[in-house]
Amino acid sequence: MRVAFLGLGIMGQAMAQNLVKAGHEVTVWNRTPGKLVEGAAVAPTPAAAARGAEVVWLCVSDTNAVEEVIFGKEGVDASLSEGMIIADSSTIAPAATLKMAERLRSKGVAWVDAPMTGSKIGARDGTLVFIVGGDEGPIERLKPLFAAMGKKIFRMGETGKGQATKLAMNLQIAMIFEGFAEALTLAMKLGVDPQQLLSLIEATMVRSGVVDYKAPFILQRDFTPNFPLRLMHKDIRLALEAAKEARVKLPGLETVEEVYEMATEDGHKDLDYAATLTLLEKWAGVQVKGNAA
Repeated sequence: MRVAFLGLGIMGQAMAQNLVKAGHEVTVWNRTPGKLVEGAAVAPTPAAAARGAEVVWLCVSDTNAVEEVIFGKEGVDASLSEGMIIADSSTIAPAATLKMAERLRSKGVAWVDAPMTGSKIGARDGTLVFIVGGDEGPIERLKPLFAAMGKKIFRMGETGKGQATKLAMNLQIAMIFEGFAEALTLAMKLGVDPQQLLSLIEATMVRSGVVDYKAPFILQRDFTPNFPLRLMHKDIRLALEAAKEARVKLPGLETVEEVYEMATEDGHKDLDYAATLTLLEKWAGVQVKGNAA
């Protein structure tokens, strides 16, 4: 398929590379020049990238970035034609997704919201899990592209439901990790060996995929961003905004958001979101690390 891939960040560059490896004709664009994908053409603007494409795939930072890439100066809107599909793997507000999809429907352009989970390793290895909202016809057409970049697709319903589900997923990830970080900090302060604690966690119902994935990085004091704290903070705020619109109270997430706000003020926004642990450590006067560190 002819694909315009817009956004070559931590996830997007590897995703576009996997599309090329699968034999698709890919043209890429990135807001900051210089990022390349081997075997892909490079376009100077989103509009140029989208010209002649069957699918425009977005993976940018936030709602404003999606709106700018589509409807802004030199946005893809000028190059859209009937029968094209926009697939958005950014994590943005469900309400904004619905508005943009409706705006493009009059041009005969289908919108599929397709945020994903799996972090940068999943993007690199082509093992992402896509959380999809949209009509079944366009999703069926996108299956060869999903297969090149991921291992599973979950259609959650109509347009907007993929984004709504992604916010619910990231809410859980943020709160599970924060519980783990607080437990580690308390255990360390009370003299419990963190690696022994992890062995216990792995053998009990407390075990989770979040802990399995993050623990090795934490024990090595490696906060290189797999998922930057600033982006998780953005998703937490999106979840709180969606909850407010739906008249849902999320007291636990409200508290976690305060921790992210303080971690950002502490200078950790470009580290992995696991760096919220360092704030807890500072308050407690301890540092969690394993023998390897």
